[in-house]
Amino acid sequence: MIFLSKEQFSYLIVTFAYWVFMLSDGALRMLVLLHFHQNGFSPLQLAYLFLFYELAGIFTNPSAGWLAARYGLKLTLYAGLTVQIISLYSLSQLDENWSQNFSIFYVLIVQGLSGIAKDLTKMSSKSAVKLLAPDNQSSLFKWVAILTGSKNAVKGFGFLLGCALLATIGFYNSLISMVVIVTFILVCSFIFLKNDLINKNNKAKIFDVFSKSKNINFLSAARIFLFGARDVWFVVGLPIFFYSVFSDGSVDGNKKAFFIIGSFMAAWIILYGIIQAYSPKLFLKEDNRKINLVDISKNWVLYLLINLILLTFLLFFFSEIFLTTIFLFSGLFIFCGIFAVNSSIHSYLILHFSKMNRVSLDVGFYYMANATGRFFGTLLSGLSYQFGGLTLSLALSTIMIAFCLYLTSFLQESYNEQKI
Repeated sequence: MIFLSKEQFSYLIVTFAYWVFMLSDGALRMLVLLHFHQNGFSPLQLAYLFLFYELAGIFTNPSAGWLAARYGLKLTLYAGLTVQIISLYSLSQLDENWSQNFSIFYVLIVQGLSGIAKDLTKMSSKSAVKLLAPDNQSSLFKWVAILTGSKNAVKGFGFLLGCALLATIGFYNSLISMVVIVTFILVCSFIFLKNDLINKNNKAKIFDVFSKSKNINFLSAARIFLFGARDVWFVVGLPIFFYSVFSDGSVDGNKKAFFIIGSFMAAWIILYGIIQAYSPKLFLKEDNRKINLVDISKNWVLYLLINLILLTFLLFFFSEIFLTTIFLFSGLFIFCGIFAVNSSIHSYLILHFSKMNRVSLDVGFYYMANATGRFFGTLLSGLSYQFGGLTLSLALSTIMIAFCLYLTSFLQESYNEQKI
């Protein structure tokens, strides 16, 4: 701490807590998906397992934003880590002798707790950047890009970790191991996080989470379709497609499929995180002159739409499995790069558009929209893959990005929106 300011040290502690949380979150997603797929769950049933996880975010984000506005971000950060510990331990108590329907119900509830934990932690960490970062465009964009990008890189390692743990120590031991890790970071946060992370607004009411800013409303609506467009193929369709291609049903075949699925999804998320972290270098001027990131965001959504149209077209007309796999690997990594830039710009814009005295409210509202997109993307991922395979999933993704582009077109640059 000798070479760091109080704000920089607090930023590091918050970031580290967020990293550990997202490592457990990524690992948990793969553990649940692949464990229950092995146990005979259909794509639609697998999607159901994640619905409460995403649905929880629709309600958690606005209420967490209100709680943070009144009582501070440390409270919501600690609450998020604590709830994640409870959810991981609860899932480890799953009994294989239970009926499939009761198991689905139980996992739905526990995944809902994990979703609450994720959104409490995410809202706290992202809002803290607004309070801790220096008050200029360049620093804010860099700080939020580093936090978001590094988080996604760590989550990518979590995907790989989850697959590796499932193949080595099994489902239940993996969950207990993660309980220990998250408990450790919660204790460290209590000890080392000295900054109060409070910008109290004691007059904040629960309905204040709904923004009156047109920019925030249109950005949040665009976010619904942006993340729905990713999750509609990412959550269920792609992993199950790869499992069908690379596993022959044997124990060794399953382990091979786990490794390939985990490696691809980890590489995708890690690349996504790296590009997010470095995206400010694509746009920021060396002389710190302000740039119009609103217009830039519109162009990058258009690039994403073009990529999806071409990829969907190729998958529709080429059914040979080798070519399909090559197209998927290359096309989805291109999607990854463009999507990462879009996500990074959005993460900056929500803080840029937010007023200082209601940052947690606006961020909570924005991530409520994010959770809404992921909820519908997750549901449609199971439905589309079950009834039309990965091609239908990508076609729906294309339609969602077209809506995202339309909504993004309504954004307008307004430098005074970030002031109190």
